[in-house]
Amino acid sequence: MNGPDAIVGVVVFAGAFTVLGTLAKAIGQRIAHGGAGWKEVETLRDEVAQLSAEVEDLRSRVAPLDEIQNRLDFAERLLGQARERGLLNAPRER
Repeated sequence: MNGPDAIVGVVVFAGAFTVLGTLAKAIGQRIAHGGAGWKEVETLRDEVAQLSAEVEDLRSRVAPLDEIQNRLDFAERLLGQARERGLLNAPRER
């Protein structure tokens, strides 16, 4: 191994050692403190289920608005084509 390769090897080894050390420390703390309790896990599951239901409700409300927007875009395109072809009369003065 020459100089630059040795330096890269040492840096990679030091980085891996640091990451693995931090990971081992976090796992040790989780084990020492017992991690999340079953009650907390169930509470989080209930919250996730509730948020999922709310998201589905919002999706069902937005879907009709998307359909209306698509229809409006279509109507605007048709009117624009008719105007370009001269099929629409000019507005009347009152």
